Amino acid sequence: MTTRYSKFTRSIYLVGDIFLINLAFLLSYFFKFYAVEEVEQDYYIILVLYFNLTWVASAFFLRIYDISRVEENKNIVLNIFKILFIHVLLTTAFIVVRQGYYYSREHLLVTYLLFTIFILSWRLACIYFFRIYRRTGYNYRNVIIIGSGEIARELRNFFQINPQYGYRFLGFFTDGAVTDADVKGDIQDVKAYSLLHEVDEIYCAKPDVDNTWINELIDFAENNLIRVKFIPDFRGINFRKINIDFYGHFPVITFREIPLDDVLNQITKRTFDIIFSLIILVFVASWLFPIIALFIKLDSSGPVFFKQKRSGKNNYDFWCWKFRTMYVNNESHVKQARRNDSRITKVGNFLRKTSLDELPQFFNVLLGNMSVVGPRPHMLAHTEEYSKLIDKYMIRHHVKPGVTGLAQAKGYRGETLNPQSMKNRVRVDTFYIENWSFLLDMKIIVMTIISIIKGDRNAF
Repeated sequence: MTTRYSKFTRSIYLVGDIFLINLAFLLSYFFKFYAVEEVEQDYYIILVLYFNLTWVASAFFLRIYDISRVEENKNIVLNIFKILFIHVLLTTAFIVVRQGYYYSREHLLVTYLLFTIFILSWRLACIYFFRIYRRTGYNYRNVIIIGSGEIARELRNFFQINPQYGYRFLGFFTDGAVTDADVKGDIQDVKAYSLLHEVDEIYCAKPDVDNTWINELIDFAENNLIRVKFIPDFRGINFRKINIDFYGHFPVITFREIPLDDVLNQITKRTFDIIFSLIILVFVASWLFPIIALFIKLDSSGPVFFKQKRSGKNNYDFWCWKFRTMYVNNESHVKQARRNDSRITKVGNFLRKTSLDELPQFFNVLLGNMSVVGPRPHMLAHTEEYSKLIDKYMIRHHVKPGVTGLAQAKGYRGETLNPQSMKNRVRVDTFYIENWSFLLDMKIIVMTIISIIKGDRNAF
């Protein structure tokens, strides 16, 4: 039994989401108002209708139901959080426009909390169900491969060792004498074979196929509801993240896809940066800054704050702010702090070990020079030096520098005594840039807090 293109999968997701958003809304409504005699029900009827409409509109706009069979779970979860974020913004705008002071904030909070739990559980349950269902031999797609070279054989192996994705490999089609039991014919036999065996997808892994024949194949496939997919050979290129855009009729391949180039991801990260930095500055800095400033002034002469030009996004420099932790000296802009550095004051030593000297950088976050999480900003002199010594060092500057970062949270901090130390940081920073997600930022913040509490031997 085969289901060509999983026609009902999107409908299943959509119906489940609508049911769960209403269930979360009603449960929250019951918990909040079950003992309240007078409630403006009409207002909440309008709100639940708005919830449903905006969810459907956002879901189709963000295409969260276009889930590939081989989609990674982390991407599915990330897309859920994206649409939840958009939905919260739309709901907030709706309430502000309507001056909806009569809506309960507790009800909204519980609704979104329940719905987040429900939809994540529902989506992952569906994914696992479909994979088990396909592994048992249902909901599969018949596929053939044009070509029989190394990349074609690797694709066949992928299909055969991953039955959970529901691909049933039928055979190769290639010209020339090829001794492989899976070769079913030459490329001229593709059309007849596809019709006879109800092929769902044709993969072309043969680079020298004539364009005229390819156009004929595509026309044939479209007239028979068959998908044609091309497999370029990028195995020799050391990039896994590849993006293809079209400039008119020309395909343009980008070999390093950066998630934070996406506008929605930028909005998500910037919104979080503003909210988080405001919370720190209002609830922590408002009382802690004067205390730190007092101890700095009592400990040594000089300004409370230290500012230094650092390398930012796109290698534009900016003034980075910190609490002064050293005696005033002429080497601070070119020489890194060392263990037992005589320039560090007693108060400065405590501030460095606890990372409290970095707190003023939340002003940089508000100004937009930095982010809460990102590669740590380096001095201009070090950027110039290491960009010549370390391959791909400048990749760090594709995104805003951060108050904390993955490299710092993993212990890659302090003095870099040799180029290998900086190479390790760049490697970790590159991983962060290529694999950014909101959840990864949250993880790094938690790792940083744990590191501060436990103490870091490289913090000096």
